Amino acid sequence: MSSVSFIDQARLLAQAGSGGNGCVSVHREKFKPLGGPDGGNGGRGGDIILVVDPSSTTLLDFHYSPHRTATSGRHGQGGHKDGPQGDDLILPVPEGTVLRDTHGNIIADLLGVGTRFVVARGGAGGLGNAALASSKRRAPGFALLGEPGEKVELTLELKSVADIALVGYPSAGKSSLIAAISAARPKIAEYPFTTLVPNLGVVEIGEHRFTVADVPGLIPGASEGKGLGLEFLRHVERCSALVHVLDCGTLESDRDPIHDFEVIEAELAAYGGLNDRPRIVALNKIDLPDGRAMAEMVSENLRARGLEVYPISAATREGITELLYAMAALINRRLKDPKVAQEAPRIVLRPKAVDDAGFEVKQDKHGRFVITGVKPERWVHQTNFSNEEAVGYLADRLARLGVEKALFKLGAQPGCEVLIGEGEDATGFQWEPTIEAGVEHFHTRRGHDVRVETVQLGLHKERADNGGEDWSEDDAQ
Repeated sequence: MSSVSFIDQARLLAQAGSGGNGCVSVHREKFKPLGGPDGGNGGRGGDIILVVDPSSTTLLDFHYSPHRTATSGRHGQGGHKDGPQGDDLILPVPEGTVLRDTHGNIIADLLGVGTRFVVARGGAGGLGNAALASSKRRAPGFALLGEPGEKVELTLELKSVADIALVGYPSAGKSSLIAAISAARPKIAEYPFTTLVPNLGVVEIGEHRFTVADVPGLIPGASEGKGLGLEFLRHVERCSALVHVLDCGTLESDRDPIHDFEVIEAELAAYGGLNDRPRIVALNKIDLPDGRAMAEMVSENLRARGLEVYPISAATREGITELLYAMAALINRRLKDPKVAQEAPRIVLRPKAVDDAGFEVKQDKHGRFVITGVKPERWVHQTNFSNEEAVGYLADRLARLGVEKALFKLGAQPGCEVLIGEGEDATGFQWEPTIEAGVEHFHTRRGHDVRVETVQLGLHKERADNGGEDWSEDDAQ
């Protein structure tokens, strides 16, 4: 795998499908000119779902195509025909993908093949006039619009899922070692930075089975972005233990195994979060005469630091078996340690408080009253403001929710400017509290509301992109 085809960070701009609009229709047939409302509901918009796929090993697809959109639901039709739902968009990701929001907070940590996470939910379809009919509103002349799908921006970050990581200088022999102990076949050559991507290998020794990650070579300053270290140190985070692969046959005069060990330890400490990982040391290249002598010279120094030391040769496989059993024991001790938190962050849930009123009313610096909340903002998106009866229905819903009482409590006066929602999608109107909610108490023709006809309140939608549109409709209290 080349460096071009391995991407472990990418952005995802996900737009779920919008819901279809409900239909306004009245059943008509011979001798039954007004057979009752029969408008169907709109279809739900498609979700965007990430799924852990074992065949996916990189975030390359998201690097080249960060914008992903699901299909929208279709509109309802007459004859009680509901619109078809939009198709969900399934996106495969590698195991170990971490999702972060724009503030860097972890939203989900996808571990385990088949794990699914909905990153953007499709909008609900609008109800048709058949579903809105009641004993008091027998023939609604309006339907609800479909809700827009969620739009989210996330950062995808891949952290390799391995039990143990091989760390060390470039050309220390990590790639040769992982090739000797597993079926992995990384690129191996006699020059630094041969390994440009993390390689994973599955090792079986006796009754033990574990995964080893060959992390690209580190150099001094790696935690600050030098070499390849900062780019791939994140792949060490999930590992239960570390194996320092030290080059005992280096020909560089300013390097020796102790120096290499201290440099790599300094970079791991600077990166942070890895101090609790147990370590062992593999002194590689003892097949060379000078390499074996060097290993014997530095072994006591390393053991004095409390480290287990294993002289090996990845080329001749000398000492490999002892090293593998030591790696398996290291992982088992780590997993059995009661001090180790076994629960990795998965999906972050933020439930609402049980006493949540469903909305909040506050006054901004301009003196306007701003209403926020899932219900009122959703209801505004569902309202067809060109239909007076639909606007009256919105007013009824808001009044039953308690919005009008909350405005009174904050001191709102007739004619005050009220916004539902925030930002460019906010809907504004001049509040007129003298109008009582309850369209069912007014006898009017279908599609109209007597409150709108008599008071002629000015409703306008404020949008940052066009300076606002004026509507001649009921205030959504």
